[in-house]
Amino acid sequence: MTAPAVPGWAGVATSAVLVVFACVVAVRAKLGIARDILTAASRAAVQLLAIAAVLAALFAHGGVAGAAGWLVIMVVIAGQVAGRRARTVPAARITATAAVAAGTAATMVTLVAFGVIEARALVLVPVGGMVTSTAMQASAVTLLRLGEEAESGRAAIEARLSLGLTAREAFAPHIRRALRTALVPIIDSTKVVGLISLPGAMTGLILAGVDPVTAIRYQIVVMYMLLAAGALAAITAGYLAPAVLFDDADRLRPLRPAPKRTQQRKDDQDRLGPDP
Repeated sequence: MTAPAVPGWAGVATSAVLVVFACVVAVRAKLGIARDILTAASRAAVQLLAIAAVLAALFAHGGVAGAAGWLVIMVVIAGQVAGRRARTVPAARITATAAVAAGTAATMVTLVAFGVIEARALVLVPVGGMVTSTAMQASAVTLLRLGEEAESGRAAIEARLSLGLTAREAFAPHIRRALRTALVPIIDSTKVVGLISLPGAMTGLILAGVDPVTAIRYQIVVMYMLLAAGALAAITAGYLAPAVLFDDADRLRPLRPAPKRTQQRKDDQDRLGPDP
């Protein structure tokens, strides 16, 4: 099987036309996100070009120790990003970083210890990136939902506390709801893998000329590790949340004000009513 040609810079420029088209549609629809689309596309290009140079040096000279250090950097950055999404929650960035670290470390150590993946920088960095990204998304959604649950369910939580329940017991129903919300996308994507779309790892291997059966075997490992990483990160975030949402006397702390843009969207939703 012959591998297809890799797109050149002309192909990259052509694909950028799709981003411009998306911006035009966003402007005409008055969505207010055209600038965000352009910023995201520009940042992605710059970051990927920079990371290509870093990875080339890492693969050539870094070894396993360099790969481990790079994974730590990715975890820290992912924790900051996830925490920023849930900025109404006290100590959100610390909690998110701990959750991402737990999901990533448990998954990667298991894969390496049992010989599922090779302990080489060329393998550890891309696989670790997928694991860390999934853990980040699960942590961000969990903490975001926990903040919303704490705010909207404050009266019910304080009522349970007044009946003598501990902070963790009073907040348990809200943690379960947040975890279900965070894990539903990962579970659903695992259910329909191969039926609706061919995931990235499998597609990349097939494009590289690998036999489809071999590609499927690798993709199964990828889906299982992402499911585990997301679940472990979300559960860790849910377990740590009561420690930052409640004080030493089991009182629910005041939450930080929502960002202006988020608050504006909520205000607009209140005025317009629920979506049809």
